[in-house]
Amino acid sequence: MMKPRPQLNWLRAVLMLFVWFGLLGTVYANQQRIIDWWKLRGYTVPNVVAALATDNTMTDYARHLFYVNKPSIASGSAFTHQCPKGGEKTVILGCYIGGDNGIWLYDVTDTRLNGVEEVTAAHEMLHAAYGRLSTSERQQVNAWLQDYAANGLTDQRVKDTIAAYRLTEPDQIDNEMHSIFATEVAALPAPLENYYRRYFTDRAKVTAYTARYQGEFTSRSNQVAVYDAQMTKLKETIDANQASIQSQGKALEATRAEMDALRRSNVTAYNASVAGYNQAVDAYNALLAQTKDAIAEYNDIVDKRNAVALEEQQLAQALSADSVPAQQ
Repeated sequence: MMKPRPQLNWLRAVLMLFVWFGLLGTVYANQQRIIDWWKLRGYTVPNVVAALATDNTMTDYARHLFYVNKPSIASGSAFTHQCPKGGEKTVILGCYIGGDNGIWLYDVTDTRLNGVEEVTAAHEMLHAAYGRLSTSERQQVNAWLQDYAANGLTDQRVKDTIAAYRLTEPDQIDNEMHSIFATEVAALPAPLENYYRRYFTDRAKVTAYTARYQGEFTSRSNQVAVYDAQMTKLKETIDANQASIQSQGKALEATRAEMDALRRSNVTAYNASVAGYNQAVDAYNALLAQTKDAIAEYNDIVDKRNAVALEEQQLAQALSADSVPAQQ
């Protein structure tokens, strides 16, 4: 009976080790894909979530990132339980739970703010995208973002938003700029435009949503400015008229006293002064009427101005974390 050759067993063991190392290497190289597959197993994308991805022209890769986070649209305590106040400071309401643990979007129902949910969805997806950049990719993208922020950014609202993040989350500036510039700035330098094609086939549609609901604020802000200018001009007229009315009133009182004296001592002189006095009284009364009309117009503009300002305030409130109910 022949005995097995030891060297064959040894060779078989070595081959098995190579196979195992190969399998481990394959798993390691594809660990993110495996994790994503595990997260998405059995997941059916809700129509509203798919619509957001379509409306934002998300690429297949961006859709994948979006869906891996199983986006939820919620309101009330269901939203604040996941997204406490004090998170995002730009004109969106939502949050990304780090490590691809979820995207939450606030259910904004004010039709004047149509587009907010689309922009929020894109913004939060980009946080997930930023988290997956390699070290070298992130360094390059950060350099582009920082250069644009320092040398190309002109939108004061966006500047103010970044300044707010610098105060509260200085370690997240690049991450936030990565989402904000893509979704809120229409024209970007070529390196950033080329980079964002990784996530959007038509980024202009995303920034158009921002422009649409920002226009609701801009139109009201501009109207308030027009009303303020009208009120300033009217106030100047009213103040000047009232000063003139006071001066003319004193002059009429003095003239009347003189005429009373003339009527007792010199009727002829008195009669000669009546026409001029009456003309002065007519001018005084006309100025009173003009001033009364100007005051009425001023008050009407105040009412209109305050109504528009209130609408603007309500819209801002609807996009503020303060509009979200406190977590119970």
